Amino acid sequence: MFKLAIIFVASLAVFSLAPAVAQTDFDILNFALNLECLEAEYYSNAVYGYGLNTTTLGSGPGSTGGLKANLSPELLKIATELANDEINHVTDLRSVLGSSAVPCPKMDIGGSFTSLGKAALNVDGFFPYNSDVNFLLGAFLFEDVGVTAFHGAIPQIVNKSNLETLAGISPVEAYHAAILRTLLYQKGSDMVTPYNVRVFDFVQGFSNLRGKAGNGKDQGIVVPPADGHSTAYPFANLVPQDGQGLAFSRTPYEVLAIVYGGNATTPGTFYPQGMNGYFKFLGAAQLLILRQGA
Repeated sequence: MFKLAIIFVASLAVFSLAPAVAQTDFDILNFALNLECLEAEYYSNAVYGYGLNTTTLGSGPGSTGGLKANLSPELLKIATELANDEINHVTDLRSVLGSSAVPCPKMDIGGSFTSLGKAALNVDGFFPYNSDVNFLLGAFLFEDVGVTAFHGAIPQIVNKSNLETLAGISPVEAYHAAILRTLLYQKGSDMVTPYNVRVFDFVQGFSNLRGKAGNGKDQGIVVPPADGHSTAYPFANLVPQDGQGLAFSRTPYEVLAIVYGGNATTPGTFYPQGMNGYFKFLGAAQLLILRQGA
């Protein structure tokens, strides 16, 4: 179950504390690697019916709950491109990190979606591999998170070569997120079977859930009506941004709060045993905010 309480006190207290150990470029790249492992496992299972090989996993345990998705031929072509991109991202990061690369952590890409569907919309049994729409909704849950995480991380990279790696991956993730948001928008008035909930509303529910966990910085694919009650959505919102045309930026704390299921200090949801590396747990002494620097 998605725990919606956010520990703001801990996140504020850290600004007065010197970090115990400053994060390095490789700590940041390993944080990105954990996120890329999740995306690659999801898409690979959905497209090919299996996850990453042992080498790409870095001998990590891989994921549970993934299946080959029931996709239309048209969407399968798109999903295959996404899968191959994400697998390449994992490989690229491992190449840059070398022996400093962490193994991919244990990941839940089955039951985690069911629990998030329950938390966001009070629906039972949501499973992302059942249909085109479900697959897109599942991918929507984490693609935007990766974009905001990388936006927050890039300014903290010191080495130019490392910066080029992360700056090269980040726009590809943004392209992916834009593809997903556009495809979902095109299906927006369709009902998600068997819940009798429109795609527009399903997306908004997931966006609201991420926003509650990740300190806001999230938007659905339409502009909600001003009265809060109308069911008509006259304007698209395919590009989530801060009102100044800039992409949202998230800290590691905010990212972990989302992917852990509501609490950055307690692993769960997509990462039942936590991420691997420096940002596995963000407790009182180690709660670093990337955008504030070391």
